[in-house]
This record gives sequence, structure tokens and C-alpha cells, in this order.
Amino acid sequence: MEQTGRAGVLLLLCFLTLTAVIPAVQAEPDQNHGGAVYWIPLDQEVEQGLTRFLERGFREAQQAGAEAIVLEMDTLGGDVAAALEIGKLLRSSKIPVTVYIKGEAISAGSYIALNADHILMAPGSAMGAAEPRTITGERADPKTVAFWTSNMRAAAEVHGRDPEIAAGMVERNLEIKGLKKKGELLSLSAGQAIQQKMADRMVKGDADVLRFVGAHSSDVIRVDQTLSEQVARFVTSPYVIPVLFMVGLAGLAIEFLTPGFGLPGFIGLGAFGLYFFGHYLAGLAGVETFVLFAAGLILLLIEIFVPGFGIFGILGLLSLAASVVAAAADRMFSLSTLVVALLLTVVGMVIAVRQLGLRGGLKRFVLNSVQENTTGYVTQPGRRELIGKQGKALSPLRPAGTAAIEGKRVDVVSEGGFIPPHTPVKVVDVQGLRVVVRALSVQDGTDSGSR
Repeated sequence: MEQTGRAGVLLLLCFLTLTAVIPAVQAEPDQNHGGAVYWIPLDQEVEQGLTRFLERGFREAQQAGAEAIVLEMDTLGGDVAAALEIGKLLRSSKIPVTVYIKGEAISAGSYIALNADHILMAPGSAMGAAEPRTITGERADPKTVAFWTSNMRAAAEVHGRDPEIAAGMVERNLEIKGLKKKGELLSLSAGQAIQQKMADRMVKGDADVLRFVGAHSSDVIRVDQTLSEQVARFVTSPYVIPVLFMVGLAGLAIEFLTPGFGLPGFIGLGAFGLYFFGHYLAGLAGVETFVLFAAGLILLLIEIFVPGFGIFGILGLLSLAASVVAAAADRMFSLSTLVVALLLTVVGMVIAVRQLGLRGGLKRFVLNSVQENTTGYVTQPGRRELIGKQGKALSPLRPAGTAAIEGKRVDVVSEGGFIPPHTPVKVVDVQGLRVVVRALSVQDGTDSGSR
């Protein structure tokens, strides 16, 4: 099992290393394309990995002197912070940006679209419903809603679109006569968006999009995601991060509860390694996060093997938490997720210990050995039967020494003062393993203490 675990981790490390070291296979700008159109997909979830991918695509388009950028959009939204960065990228672009909504532009997708110079929509597509929500699906607090509403208004105003309609996609309490009732969220079909001048035109396919931007199919340079960008997008997803934390902590906890170091420990370390590596590829984590994580692990190991009154353990946990937070785009989200995952792991460890008993690393903290006769441990038998027996001191009793009682050598203590060797003695008391003797008269063998 341990060999299988090591092999799996080696393969994982090789995979991560290759995605970082091998140069990304990118679309080389064709210097002969004077009217090049860069066609970039904007699909699935909006997160920080997508931001870095779009930044690369815009950078390549700028270097190639492209005449237009087309973002083919189909997304249900995602991270607000990532959407704000992408919106800023679109507004600052010197190359005209056209968003082609081929499927959905919901939530963060609608905000990104409003920042484009032009919006084209395919039949059956829609945009809107941009109310911010938490990771659990609950409505965001009023402060966040107000912030997001103002950003939607601003994005619409930049290109002469109706800011009230943009705000209606976020604000439930806003009423727009003939279009939106109070208490509802606004979502526009392709026809409605064009009628309300929130979109420029309805297009039936890629050819119509190219005609709109004045280009031919030979002018198109498609920008695809590299393997490292795909990994970064996957790892930075707010739905994947909690899973990585749970797997990482659970793997290390199982390893701590079981003897040796095997597959669970490798999986736990691999989950945290994937988290840091993905954020590193997304440009969110630096070398310092890896240093903090390694320092945290070392401090925890020191706490296990070297008594430190918990100081090393506390510092180790703080270092691990700091590394996770430092690598995150949304630090509060990552910190809260890590705390929840840690609490669940502790509960799981308690249940495992109660059900399965102590194993592995926890054994060193608990004395669980039992001294039994079968293992060679024999307790000292009681010696109350010696009371009243007589013998002779073999050594001076000052007051401890040895005496021969009925032919057996016994460790004794005199009742009073000094008793010379060869003096007759009598056992007068036994207190546990302590045998108390009194000197007898040499002439008649009577108790010297009775005179």
C-alpha cells in the first residue's frame, strides 16, 4: 500500500511539474494577419483562473496588433472579485471587444458583457439575474448588493446602455415599468435585450459575428486554454477549494491515526500541494506561501516529537492558516472554509478514536501498556504471615538491614534504634513491603521491648 501511495504521489508531482515547466502551447501571433480577430472562449464558471487566461489572450492580441477581440460567452456567473477584474480588463483594452453571448450571460457574466464595446446574442440566449449570492446559495447582505448594483450601473453607463435595466438585474426592490415588477430579478432574452438596447444585434452563428466585426474566417486566431490554465481554473473554483481542504486535512488526520506513513498522508499532502500549485499558476500565490506551509508542517512535527507546551503546535497551525490565506483570492472565504474543514476533521478524529481506538501517532501520547503475569510482571506478595516469627539479624539494622526469618533472607526495618548483627529478632508488624522487627533477649529469647 505504501509503495502504491508513493508511486501515485510521484506521478502527481511529475504532472504538476510538467504543467509548470513545459512552455504553454499558445497561439503564435501571425505577423501576416493585419486584421486579425482574436476569438477567446469565456465559458463555465467565472473565477481567478479565467481572469489569468483572459489576460494572456488580451496580451497576445495586443502584441499581434489585432483589430478585434471576440469573447464567446456561456456562463452562469461565479466569483464577484474575478468578474470585477475581467470588467476592468475589457474597459482598458485598446482593441475593440465584442461579447458574443452564445448561451447564457447570467450574474457575473452579465456584468462582464456590459463592459464590452459590443454585445451580440444568439437566438435563445439570455443575460441578467445578477443578484450576488454566497457560496451556500443565500442572498448576499444589503451592503454587497448595493456595491454590486453600483458596479452594474457603471458598466452600463460606460457604453451608453440603460443603467436602470442593469440595476434591475441585481436589485429586487427596483421596479421598471413594463419590464420588471418589484420583488423580481430582471433577465432579458435576446429579443428583449436588443429591444431595450442592452445588446447590439442578434446573430445566428460565428459567420454573422465575423461580418459584424468586418473580418473573415481566415482572420480568426482562436485562443485555447493550456493545461496549466485548466488546472488553475479547476483549483481556484470556490466549489473545489473546500473539497481540497477536506481531503487534505482528512488524509493527514488518517495518517496520524494509523501506523507508518502511507497513501492517506500522500493524498493529504497532494491535496494541499494542488491547492497551492493551482493558485500559483493563477498568479495568486508566490514562493512565500510554500515556505509558510512547509514551516507549518515542520513546527507540527517538532510539537509531536519535542515537548514544547503546545507552542510549536500553535505556531505550526498559524503558519499553515497563513499560507492558505496568503494564496487565496478571497481570503475571508478561504479562512472560514479552512476553519470549518478543520472542525469537521477534529470531530471525525474523535469519532474514529472512540470507534477504532488509538493507533499510529496518537499512541505516543497515551500510556496504554498493561503489566500482567503473562508478560513477566509479578507483584510483591503480601507478607502478613511473618508477624510473630523469629529470626536473626544478618546485618546491622540502622534501622534498615537484612535478617534471616525461618531460614529466609528478608529485608527488614528495626522498630527502634540500632540492632547489631547476629541479634535474635522478632517480626512485630508488616506494612506493605515494610517488615518491622524488634530485638530479643539473647539469654531467654524474650522480647527486649517487653521489659
